[in-house]
Amino acid sequence: MSRQMLTIVALSLAILVSAVAVVQAKHKTREMAHELQVERVERDKLSTEWAQLQLEESAWANPDRVAQVARRELSMVQPRNYVVLESRR
Repeated sequence: MSRQMLTIVALSLAILVSAVAVVQAKHKTREMAHELQVERVERDKLSTEWAQLQLEESAWANPDRVAQVARRELSMVQPRNYVVLESRR
């Protein structure tokens, strides 16, 4: 084989390897873009769920509701005569 033919074969092989690498890189990029989209959807779903949980926590922790549950379920009552003492340090 002549030197020129060997160079052409080597360059053709390099082009082929380069083309395969480009195809693999594009495929990997598309896979990662899809993964990113899936993760963004999951993030949005979790963000919505978190907001709903915060609203629920706020409703459950409402002082009026806590007092109502304390009276109804625990038979607790508001003391009639009480004095608040201040602590002096």
